[in-house]
Amino acid sequence: MTPFVLNSPGGFVRAGGVADLVVYLHGFRSSSKSVKAQKMIDVFDQAGFSSHLWVPDLPASPAQALALIEQQVDARLQSNPGMSLTLIGSSLGGFYATVLGEQHTQANVVLLNPAIKPYNDLQDQIGRKKVYFSDEEIEFVPAYLDDLKAMERSSLIYPERYFLVAARDDEVLDCDTMLARYRGAHQLHLLGSDHALSDFDEVLPFVKLAVGLQ
Repeated sequence: MTPFVLNSPGGFVRAGGVADLVVYLHGFRSSSKSVKAQKMIDVFDQAGFSSHLWVPDLPASPAQALALIEQQVDARLQSNPGMSLTLIGSSLGGFYATVLGEQHTQANVVLLNPAIKPYNDLQDQIGRKKVYFSDEEIEFVPAYLDDLKAMERSSLIYPERYFLVAARDDEVLDCDTMLARYRGAHQLHLLGSDHALSDFDEVLPFVKLAVGLQ
């Protein structure tokens, strides 16, 4: 296994088991067909919790992406006001998961190499781009960068709700920036790996514990 350091303010296993709703948010130009998304679907299916997991395909527009997620979460909350919530986000999905986690402060949040300042990282992605794991394309326009910047949250409420997986050899995002952004969270610092977490099978046991799958 890739060497790692686990820093935790306490036990990172989610108390109470699997949340009523677990939302997996994929990264930029990715989809529900991504390797990590499909592995999460398989894990929840094998554990008998497939009905708890929702893996949406997110539109390119950040505002539309958040609206899509919020509509589903709000609909569930209306029918079950005491609903528990876990958000899992990869790359840009990790940025969205953080935005939503700060709106729903009861939620647990799991982050896989999350984007910290995507409005800077995605400046070279303007235009039509192919979606990975799909035949579709998206149109990413400059206004989306402003939308992302407007969503940014400067601090975290209850950082101990967050479980961060950060790869030292991420070739897209800076590992030290991730670790600093989520200071006070549970942190699995991989001393190697890559942005896609190609060794995700080795990381999965930690993610399963963080979402309450034991």
